[in-house]
Amino acid sequence: MSQQDPDQGQPAKITVTVCVGSSCHLKGARQVIMRFDELLARHGLKDSVALKGSFCMERCGEGVNWQIDEEPLTSATEAEAVETFRGKVLKRLGVAMGPAGGANQP
Repeated sequence: MSQQDPDQGQPAKITVTVCVGSSCHLKGARQVIMRFDELLARHGLKDSVALKGSFCMERCGEGVNWQIDEEPLTSATEAEAVETFRGKVLKRLGVAMGPAGGANQP
């Protein structure tokens, strides 16, 4: 269920923040951001999701660290991050998911 902006009656913008500190950068944070950005562009969702970077989320040993709004997440691989993003962000925004978990192409 999406949250609504009380002032506008519109769904609240989702904020996705990816750690770009040195440890996460070495583990693929840049590629994760690029993939998230590609998915947002493909589905016309750049106005619905704010994609940001953060210099350290203080969980350096865990993988690529990122969060959706205030929910902390860690992904061991780029592919894992993308699957989580699809399931938690795209699905919340109403993007139809295919049988293998991938978003259906327009």
